[in-house]
Formats: sequence, C-alpha cells, structure tokens
Amino acid sequence: MDLFRSEPVAQPLAARLRPSNLDEYVGQEHLLARGKPLREALEQGALHSMIFWGPPGVGKTTLARLLAQFCDAHFETVSAVLAGVKEIRQAVEVAKQQAAQYGRRTILFVDEVHRFNKSQQDAFLPYVEDGTLIFIGATTENPSFELNNALLSRARVYVLKSLDEPALRKLVDRALSEERGLGKHNLQVGDEAFKMLMAAADGDGRRMLNFLENASDLAEDGSEIASSCCKACSVTAVGASIRAARRSMTRSRRCTNRCVAPTPMPRCTGSRVCSTGGATRCTSPAAWCAWPAKTSAMPTLVP
Repeated sequence: MDLFRSEPVAQPLAARLRPSNLDEYVGQEHLLARGKPLREALEQGALHSMIFWGPPGVGKTTLARLLAQFCDAHFETVSAVLAGVKEIRQAVEVAKQQAAQYGRRTILFVDEVHRFNKSQQDAFLPYVEDGTLIFIGATTENPSFELNNALLSRARVYVLKSLDEPALRKLVDRALSEERGLGKHNLQVGDEAFKMLMAAADGDGRRMLNFLENASDLAEDGSEIASSCCKACSVTAVGASIRAARRSMTRSRRCTNRCVAPTPMPRCTGSRVCSTGGATRCTSPAAWCAWPAKTSAMPTLVP
C-alpha cells in the first residue's frame, strides 16, 4: 500500500449542493422574491455595492457568486482573515484589466469584512467611488459598530435571515433527490428525524447539510435515516449553542462604552439618551456612540 498516494477528496454535501442560479437559491425571499428590492435592482441592471449582514450558513457567499453570474460580472473574492492591503490592490488591478480588455464589471467579495481595520476598509473607498469595482462585504457582526461610516455610506446593507422550516425542508429534499447529493443512496428522512435535524441546525443551512451527511454515513442504502442517527450527529450542536450564548453575553458586557438597547441598530440623540425605546443612558462621550444624531453615514438597511 502506497502511503503517499494522494486520493481525491470529496467535497462536503453543502459544497456539492451550491445552487447554479438564483432560482435554485433557498431562503431570503424578502430580498429575492419578485418585486423585492434586491431582485428589482438586479433585473433593472442596477448592480450596486452592498453588505450582507446575517448569521453563518444563510448563503451570503453563495448569493454574491450568483449575483456575479446573473449580471455577467467578473468575480473576485478576498477573505479578511488572511488578506491585507496588498491583496486589495491586486484585486483592483484585476478589475481594471477586466474593464479595459473585456468591458466587464468586477464584483469584489470580501468575506468577514468586519475583521479589516480602519485603514484596510478605507483602501476600498476610492475604487468603490469611481466604479472600478462593485464591493460586496459579508459579515456576521452589526455593521453599524464594525464598519467605517465612509464605507457604509457607499454601500447598502441587506439583512439575511436564518433559514426557516420550509427553506430547510427544501434543502433536505434536494440533498436526498439530486444525484450530486445523497440521491444515489435512496435515503429517506422522516418527520421526527427532520425535526431533530432542524433543531440542531438552528437556521444554519450549512450545518443542516453537514448533520444530514453525517447521518447518511451511519445509515444503510435505501433505508430511512433514523432519529437515533440524527441524535448522534447533532450532539455537537449543543456545544456550539453554548459557545454562541457565551459570545453573546461577552459582547453585551463589552458594550459599557456604547448604548445598550434592545434593537440591533442603536442610535443616540445629542442628549446621549438612547432613542430606541429603552431608558438606557449612554455614559460615554458622544464620539463613542454608534450613531450620532445628525450623522450622514447611517446605512440604508433593508430588513
């Protein structure tokens, strides 16, 4: 046996089931259904810079790729975890070449954009301003707190929601029916097993498909995925939920220098009193408040 022989690595189920067009995209009907804001902008050819704000596994990266395909634009991607100003400049050069040689627009997708510091975020501004590239950023954090006002004023913020039960059911049905999914195994998911998978996924489509793939590995071909298999695969979700709750509590404790309010988009008036319906008073200088009263950088938020 050759220990050093490289074997092809199979893609995860979530990667194999990526939609090839907008009609196959699951979820976010409040943005992509007929007559909704993003769909109307796409059909009219009014592609613009935008920021996708939503939890993990709701299709932010997939949607950005589909927008580039729909608009026949060149797609460049940068991860804020690994990249810096050098990678931004390289993407800008590619965008200029695409425009000069092929007359194509370029979409620059920045994943985890909130991880860029202020100077790195400012590096996008002149190229977004003159139309060299169309900026699409994805973030799981509130852009009001994590992104620069100058960048927010040049982009429209779209809120992506967690996937609901019909969307998750559609994902499972597609995974079980399509050949690139689990269709060749002729597996079935009962109502009880689906409810257990849905509870473990908690609105995360990627997590849902990962649990489904793990459960299928434990089941026999042509059989129904039993609840016991789903339970075995979703044990790790308990730890993930506990960690998410701890992160949420940590963020709320960190906000001692900002207005703590029940809404995700807090805003302060000149008197430093939160105007979000709560009686919480901001004890920090007005410069620390997320949104001063007369700021011109309040993003356009599409819920």
